[in-house]
Amino acid sequence: MTQVGFKTDRGRKRGRNEDSLFVMPKEEIYIVADGVGGQNSGELASTMAVKGIAEYIKSRPLKGAENEDELRSYFLDCMRLVNDLIYQASKQSPENAGMATTAVLLYLNKRTAYFINIGDSRAYIYRDGQISQVTEDHTYVNELVKGGSITRAEAENHPQKNMITRALGGDDKVLPDFYRLDTNKGDIIILCTDGLYGEVAVDEICSMAAVTSSMSTLSRKLVERANENGGHDNITVICLKI
Repeated sequence: MTQVGFKTDRGRKRGRNEDSLFVMPKEEIYIVADGVGGQNSGELASTMAVKGIAEYIKSRPLKGAENEDELRSYFLDCMRLVNDLIYQASKQSPENAGMATTAVLLYLNKRTAYFINIGDSRAYIYRDGQISQVTEDHTYVNELVKGGSITRAEAENHPQKNMITRALGGDDKVLPDFYRLDTNKGDIIILCTDGLYGEVAVDEICSMAAVTSSMSTLSRKLVERANENGGHDNITVICLKI
């Protein structure tokens, strides 16, 4: 039985929360999104994303017997549909022009985890005292690192470190990444927005996961630590223990 905890918070500096999350325990689907845009459009984009994904899955239930290629196609179709919903909404009203959102989604099928992400919201896995990032950030700075222009250390303080290169709703085309991972009993999976990892170092996230058995408590403590360290952005976390 998967143990789940989650929490979202607007942080200490932002006037509103543009993050969204959605938990579907029966379907074993977990979603985190971080909206971008002016006025309330970032909040609208992230809400449209998580609700749109949830509605797609409810209307086209997963049977649990799909192979990897079928799942990749299923979630790509889902993301295309949701991308189009947000993109069209952004075109229909001036106040929502340019709105978009990141998204990271987890589907658990028995002991196999499937991840879909677009943007810079992340999935981590904690196992045997170590933590690793499953997803790859779709950011300008990450492209510079991959190209050898800057180091990881330089990326941490780069003035454009929050510039995302892919998002739901940002264009009429969408290109999410898809990952498959075999899990072990006791593994902890963390889905989060950049409001967490931008304030709490990965080593510290690892240390907290190592000593916290309750996923609700871990989610709450991670958000509290992000706020203690500045809380410059909205913070959203879903924690799952396999």
